Amino acid sequence: MTAPSLSRAAPADWRAPSIFGGPGRRLALLALLVAYLVWSLSTLNVDTARVLAGLPRAWTILERMVPPDFTRWQILLTGMLESIQIAIAATIVGAVLAVPLGIAAAANLAPRPLYLVARGLMVVGRTFHEVIIAIFFVKLFGFGPVAGLLTLAFSSAIFLGKMLAEDIENMKPGPVEAVRATGAGFFQTFYCAVVPQVLVKTLGVLIYRLDSNLRHSTVIGIVGAGGIGQTLSASFSRYDFDFASAILLTIAALVAFGEWFSDWARRRLR
Repeated sequence: MTAPSLSRAAPADWRAPSIFGGPGRRLALLALLVAYLVWSLSTLNVDTARVLAGLPRAWTILERMVPPDFTRWQILLTGMLESIQIAIAATIVGAVLAVPLGIAAAANLAPRPLYLVARGLMVVGRTFHEVIIAIFFVKLFGFGPVAGLLTLAFSSAIFLGKMLAEDIENMKPGPVEAVRATGAGFFQTFYCAVVPQVLVKTLGVLIYRLDSNLRHSTVIGIVGAGGIGQTLSASFSRYDFDFASAILLTIAALVAFGEWFSDWARRRLR
């Protein structure tokens, strides 16, 4: 084949293949999405008069939230420390539980029946939001930090276990096969061939989960699972909006600190 024929066969410009096909199919999909959006909004039955009537009340609440009341800083500090303790303890407990769960959910390490059971547990655990799980534990153990600790520990174990299983399944098989060829057992193979490949990623995910638990610990408290969220819910129920404003600002500062710490720790891991 000559050079001119090669140049004629080659396309002038390369374009990435479209996910939805040709222009007609894309327009049809866009029209379908717009129609669905219009239909969804029409079925919400939004009461415009009620929304307009609520705007003055919202402005009144915002006025009563300024300036924030930090005079009861002891209550604020107690609730915030409780949220931090719940988040740290839940992350540690969840990380410990996530190790056997992640190993069991890795298709290249666990037997098929154990793999299916572990994956099924992950699917069920990830189905429910932390607030729903917190309500369940509050019903079992009553109001307080115990319910919050169990809620976040359960969610952390499911999340970290899934991430660990994905990392194990995506690791290079060569080191594992080499260690097994020496006659090493399962635990020796896991320690010498699996841990070095997934340790850094797992630590990064663990730090991210700690940051998430700091935020979640303030949310689950609203349903009575301890922490600063429970104090926030009580202040709103008493129409104590200036103290609620102080709590919200403190939560924002805590989340900002957690974000900074998470970013700093991940940079150190690199």
